[in-house]
Amino acid sequence: MLLLLPAGILAQGCPAECQCSQPQTVFCISRRSPAVPQGLPRDTANLYMFENGIRSLSRDSFAGLPALQLLDLSQNLIPGLPRDVFQPLAGLRNLDLSSNQLHEVTNESFHGLRLLERLYLDRNRIQAIHPAAFDSLENLLELKLQDNRLQALPPLGLPTLLLLDLSRNRIGALEPATFHVHNLESLKVAGLGLRSLGEELLQSLRNLHELDVSDNLLARVPGALKQLRGLTKLSLAGNGQISQLHPEDFQELRDLQELDVSRLNLRGLPRDFLGSFPRLRAVTAAENPFNCVCQLSWFVSWVSSSKASLRRSDETRCHFPPKNAGRLLQHLEYADFGCPATTTTTTTTSKATSPKLATATPSTGHVPPEPSTPDASPEDGSPTPTPFTAPEGPPSPPEGTHLCPPRTCLNEGVCQLDASNHVECACPQGFGGLYCETQVQATAPPPAATQAPAQPKQIAIKHVGGTSLKVDLQNYIQSKTQLKGIRLTYWNLSGPDKRPVTLSLPASLPEYTVRALKPNSSYHLCVGPLGDQAHEQDLCVEAQTLHLTHQQHAPVTQRKDANLALVVVPAMASVLLLVAAMAAGSYYVRRKRRQKAQSVSGAGSSGPLELEGVKAGLEKAEPAGHGPKTAATTAAATGLECEVPLMQPQYTSAAPTPRAARPSYF
Repeated sequence: MLLLLPAGILAQGCPAECQCSQPQTVFCISRRSPAVPQGLPRDTANLYMFENGIRSLSRDSFAGLPALQLLDLSQNLIPGLPRDVFQPLAGLRNLDLSSNQLHEVTNESFHGLRLLERLYLDRNRIQAIHPAAFDSLENLLELKLQDNRLQALPPLGLPTLLLLDLSRNRIGALEPATFHVHNLESLKVAGLGLRSLGEELLQSLRNLHELDVSDNLLARVPGALKQLRGLTKLSLAGNGQISQLHPEDFQELRDLQELDVSRLNLRGLPRDFLGSFPRLRAVTAAENPFNCVCQLSWFVSWVSSSKASLRRSDETRCHFPPKNAGRLLQHLEYADFGCPATTTTTTTTSKATSPKLATATPSTGHVPPEPSTPDASPEDGSPTPTPFTAPEGPPSPPEGTHLCPPRTCLNEGVCQLDASNHVECACPQGFGGLYCETQVQATAPPPAATQAPAQPKQIAIKHVGGTSLKVDLQNYIQSKTQLKGIRLTYWNLSGPDKRPVTLSLPASLPEYTVRALKPNSSYHLCVGPLGDQAHEQDLCVEAQTLHLTHQQHAPVTQRKDANLALVVVPAMASVLLLVAAMAAGSYYVRRKRRQKAQSVSGAGSSGPLELEGVKAGLEKAEPAGHGPKTAATTAAATGLECEVPLMQPQYTSAAPTPRAARPSYF
């Protein structure tokens, strides 16, 4: 049996519950021991001790390991770092302390690590970092601090740093003097709650190649992008207040290869916007409320002809008009966008005639008139081309306005494009909404002295499982006139992350289901008119999501007797489950009697758990406590996460983090 073991697995001096192999690599995985193992080989170069249950470190924990270059202590329970704990490891280059319980980083935490290149402190509970904590790390290349509780960041004077990740902390603003990292190539500041990204902050980062500012509160594309000419990867995803992309903000990004503009509030894209990036390889535009009208028709041809790939194409769908709502954008035909019909004119010459198409200008979408004078005619004697005339239809917009695609406005509304190239509809009497899609009951207005805005009724919330809430919008829509759209905002009152999430919904939507919520949590939901900021007149309600084991309950409203419904309905559900169980038992008894009457029961007869569909599931189940136990399966069971240094990609200590589900627009 000893011959079957890999070479070096029984190296001399290897601690119990560890595996030692050459060249100088020791794996002590899932030991479930509160202390660092003793008796490690002196020539150990790579030491992996993730998911060991280590609760503390001492000053002599790593004594006698002068050759150590990589130390992985992730997924343990370490609350703090003693003074000079890493002092004996003068040659250490990679240190992974992610997924522990560290609360602070002092100025003595990393003394002696002058050769350290990678330091991973992500997924801890760090609230404070001493201003001199990283001063001795003069060769540091990567610093990961994401998913902590930092509210401020000390100035970072790391001249060799290439990657910095601060995502998902509580840093609301980044001061211009924060970064003294002139060679930085990758900066990730996602989910900080940033409302702006100052030009002074990024003006010294001329070597930046990757920038992630996703899931913040930016209202527009940062103007500082004009200074980052070497940028190859940019993510603006999740900044729901951005409703327009201006080509001039991206004009310097000629080397851009990956662009993520998903989960914004985009209703369209500037014509040929993506064609300005000659090196583009991938673009993500999912979960935007696109208006699939003529101004966006270029996008389909770009997808089919471009070498760049459209990522998450199954989530890139139309939001309007109703005939296109929910359809995949890349599957639309040119005719589906409702572009104006083109006209052709021919000349009466002996040569073959060629059609002449009336084209629309890219910026406005209107058809330019042909330059001509009343007495002018072509020199060859051919008749003057007939100017383009719009087909008969709904009332024409006033003179000077832009031409809209046909059938954009519903119920005979008059369509035009405003100065920002956005669709506007002038609705006839009795209709309202952004596209005249909502019928409004006409009532005589009260006298001017007593006229007051209609007060909306209360909104009702229904539970849909343990992670979804259905919002009834019908009463709110009926209480408003000329409602262009609905702004739905919600945030979690129970968890640490109380940043609001804002969605833009059409005024014709009677209800909307908010998904991917936390179970057994309190949420604050507000409904207001689209285009306005949050106001005290918004209709708000608080609702509690269910535990994952509960079933759908009765509606939750702002009434005082709401708690009674939440108590009575689960009790009724329990009674129904009991009745169903009794019925299943009765069916089983009758079935057994029929089986005994037809044949003698043998060794393979069904047991009391072998009702239809039960036995098959039991046979496929793996017996508890059996099967190989790996670090990946254990990590998945505990929910812990870990990343190993990039220099060692062959060792993975945990499964990758799944992408959080986002609420759909449809």
